[in-house]
Amino acid sequence: MMPTARNRRIEPPAPDHPPNGAAHENVLDLRHVTCAYEAGRPAISDVSFCLHRGEILCLLGPSGCGKTTTLRAIAGFEPVTSGDIFLSGRLVSSTTRCVPAEERRVGMVFQEYALFPHLRILENIAFGLRHLSREQRLAQVQEMLRLTGLTGLERRYPHELSGGQQQRVALARALAQHPVVLLLDEPFSNLDPDMTGKMRRELVDILHRTRTTAVMVTHDHDEAFAIADRIAVLNNGRLEQFDPPETIYHVPSTPFVADFVGQADFLPGLVKDGKVFTEIGEFLNQPRYPSGARVVVMVRPDDVHIAPSEQCSARIQARQFRGSENLYTVSLPSGRLVHSSESSTTVYSVGTPVALHIIATHTVLFEDRRAQPRVPALPLPPIDDPPPPLAW
Repeated sequence: MMPTARNRRIEPPAPDHPPNGAAHENVLDLRHVTCAYEAGRPAISDVSFCLHRGEILCLLGPSGCGKTTTLRAIAGFEPVTSGDIFLSGRLVSSTTRCVPAEERRVGMVFQEYALFPHLRILENIAFGLRHLSREQRLAQVQEMLRLTGLTGLERRYPHELSGGQQQRVALARALAQHPVVLLLDEPFSNLDPDMTGKMRRELVDILHRTRTTAVMVTHDHDEAFAIADRIAVLNNGRLEQFDPPETIYHVPSTPFVADFVGQADFLPGLVKDGKVFTEIGEFLNQPRYPSGARVVVMVRPDDVHIAPSEQCSARIQARQFRGSENLYTVSLPSGRLVHSSESSTTVYSVGTPVALHIIATHTVLFEDRRAQPRVPALPLPPIDDPPPPLAW
């Protein structure tokens, strides 16, 4: 029995920018921004992207990749070494200009919420509204209490609230000033998983209702997928990809992005006659790869389906139960590993020989095999002789 691979082309849906069909308006624009804490060692380098009114952007990447530095540069807490930052068309950061943070109309929700413990909730929310009359302050605070579901708690102190309620206070305080852009630094890191899911939904609902443009820092790709209209993936201070979540997942632009935003396996392949030959079957080639090119094909667990077959040489090496699914690790005859996602009720024993059936939403190819994670250095067949089908 032979492994099979079939490509099913699915275009990721284009996001609405901004929501509700409103006209495009660039609220935030970064142009070739570099920031450095030490000379010659930039924390972020040549970062460029723009954000429309009402969009939610997630800055995604591992610790130390430059997410928080980017956020701080937007807020005005860090000067830029080169490049420009515009807010609603106004230049706020460059090598010759740095508008103070308090003059940028940027709201901030910190990881620890930064509430004033000696002030009641009413006073915390009203803290940045001193320029308004007493009646205007009260009306604005009441509106924020209603919007965030805190009505009736305004006389309490922060320590008398739950973590989720404290986060709502921090959000209400930031939104009360009608910021040009709202910045959130890992706002869910102090919440338990159940509360995190609830607060994600509430945050998105509030931001959409107020048509607030927001930038959120996270290292959790599931969180970014659930919240963002677009995602900026950072790695070692550089922007690797800036796209909607569906594109980031299905059509990653680099091996790092592919591996960071979800389980991914990378298999060496050989291009010939318009196809890519791999150990697990044939894939469609992409136009830019000529015949004879050696490439790496990315597959995800939801592309790989398995079924027991005594005639096959691939075997199940491990199974992880994940509630809604079983994630299988499958060992191929070459020693390489691939992963398969099956339903939680599909249970196979370790050691079971299986046939692989591949239904890839896209053929994702990369050129530099040396840069790929989890690709053992195993030889490929000669260029002029594509690998024959394997009888497993």
